[in-house]
Amino acid sequence: MKIHNTLTRQKEEFIPIDENKIKMYVCGPTVYDYMHIGNARPLVVFDTLRRYMNFRGYDVKYVVNFTDVDDKIINKSIAEGISTKEVTDKYIAAYMEDAKDLNIDEENTIHPRATEVMDDIIAFVKGLIDKGMAYESEGDVYFDVSKADDYGKLSGKNIEDLIHGASNRLDRADGSKKKSPVDFALWKKTKKEGEISWTSPWGEGRPGWHIECSTMSKKILGDTIDIHAGGEDLEFPHHENEIAQSEGLNGKKFANYWMHNGMIQVDGSKMSKSLGNFFTLHDIKKEYDLSVIRFWLLTTNYRQPINFTKEIINQANSSLQRLTNAYFRLEDLKKNQAEKTQTNDQDLISELESFKNKFIEVMDDDLNTADAITVLFDMAKFINTKIDENSDKDLVNKTFDLYKSLFDTLGLLAKKKEADVDVAKIEELIGKRSEAKKAKDFATADAIRDELAHMGITIKDTREGVKWEIS
Repeated sequence: MKIHNTLTRQKEEFIPIDENKIKMYVCGPTVYDYMHIGNARPLVVFDTLRRYMNFRGYDVKYVVNFTDVDDKIINKSIAEGISTKEVTDKYIAAYMEDAKDLNIDEENTIHPRATEVMDDIIAFVKGLIDKGMAYESEGDVYFDVSKADDYGKLSGKNIEDLIHGASNRLDRADGSKKKSPVDFALWKKTKKEGEISWTSPWGEGRPGWHIECSTMSKKILGDTIDIHAGGEDLEFPHHENEIAQSEGLNGKKFANYWMHNGMIQVDGSKMSKSLGNFFTLHDIKKEYDLSVIRFWLLTTNYRQPINFTKEIINQANSSLQRLTNAYFRLEDLKKNQAEKTQTNDQDLISELESFKNKFIEVMDDDLNTADAITVLFDMAKFINTKIDENSDKDLVNKTFDLYKSLFDTLGLLAKKKEADVDVAKIEELIGKRSEAKKAKDFATADAIRDELAHMGITIKDTREGVKWEIS
């Protein structure tokens, strides 16, 4: 498998540290509000990567953190008159609900909270000070960027340019406390009475954002991990700073592969609250099933921007429905299949194997989910045109098992569309059509079929009788 490594800006053969085990860390949300549509993309993309690694036989230790101490959380707690823990518990619960609706494999996801590893964070910061890579200033602790090897190697930024740019900004209240304007906070002194804080060797305070992820990754996955991932907006400064402090303390490479997903646009523009095009999953799922959102997110290369419009989501909904219709048609055939027939379907079984090989080929190419979905559509066509009641039972079973496996690997859910229809009316029309066919009144039978189609109902004549589904 090849992965586009942000660190080298090229596709590289993926070689895990351990032959069969993968250690993967994905930067999770700061839990002060409902997740927005942009938060969903890394969740879906890297959950799909994890699923595919499982499909390929790897055991993945998968971590998605919760940042549960932050200025935004503190401000929310003040605004709502509740504790910071009440804020974070509320939005972590909302996250878990959204993740379930996106079909994220939460059962096999580790979710550390920054507040749960505070002793480890303090020890990490102290270790950096002891190594001369960080310094205390008036109760705050900063990382000394000048002591980092190759600072900027992930983002491609030049440290002299960064120093010049930071020096020209006048809005840095902590500027006088730092040796260099690009040094970043590891520990922040408490500023307000009643603000959440912890006791440290430098006084009451709380950690900076960057040190939290480095500490959680080290505690759970060790000094060096296989894959570190997140949105491209985290590349600098967050991930750059993680590298500096982790490699500074541990003296080892932090992550072998860095993966970053592209941003979401809304009607071709950057999503922002000021533009009024900001959508939370909490609001989106009032209109759309989040399984459709997952499907849509996988229709574009994960590194490219993706556009969110209602028209595009409606198209994704229709496309997913075509795939699930084939799924349920195959499932019905499997359930109602007679004993193994004598039909020689070896050519079809060989064709079936080619679908699996193609799926692996495209997914091995830097998680090409767009082409993997094309494989599913090719399989759906195969199911609808070459599999029927007379097909060999072994062929039907193998086709279903493979189709379901590919669905599961992409995290797609086959959901029967809920009918906002009059079932009694449908059954009545199907009955009238059957009577018309018996009477050889084919014009009436065809007219009833057309009426059902206008209602969004597709019918199929089978040995077991007439089957109908919402199209």
